[in-house]
Amino acid sequence: MTDPAPTYDPEPMLRTLRQHDVRFVVIGGFAANYHGSPHLTFDLDITPERSDENLARLWSALTELGAKVRARGVEPLPFRHDARSLGAVDDWNLVTPFGDLDISFVPAGTSGYADLHRDALQADALGVRVELASLADVVRSKEAADRPKDHVTLPTLRRILDEQT
Repeated sequence: MTDPAPTYDPEPMLRTLRQHDVRFVVIGGFAANYHGSPHLTFDLDITPERSDENLARLWSALTELGAKVRARGVEPLPFRHDARSLGAVDDWNLVTPFGDLDISFVPAGTSGYADLHRDALQADALGVRVELASLADVVRSKEAADRPKDHVTLPTLRRILDEQT
């Protein structure tokens, strides 16, 4: 029997990551929405810092969230990884009871956490204090990813960025 699709509720995911002191920058559609994009997003994308200590905290948070590996065409798979194997892969597509959580250690067009952290904003998002990628970094990453869904949102993001500068 297939589990019903989780409702997208990023607040518990953000709160759990923060409670475990995970260092991360929120990227993607959620960050774009914070900057004013009207385009809906249905997942939470993050770029964590890749130190051993932070990977251990991230693993603990993912375990608490009940994260499973999301793969196209199959049921979510148990997340049977430790902190070391978690950091050995650049991208994870996960599902939690609160929705999809995508982890990208090196998003397109960036060199990872330190690059994004440099210009990130400290913000209260859904009542949780987080680091959000700057709009310029969101645009840079979406341009480099060059995906059809990004082609839809980029004109709006560029307009918002132009208005901010």
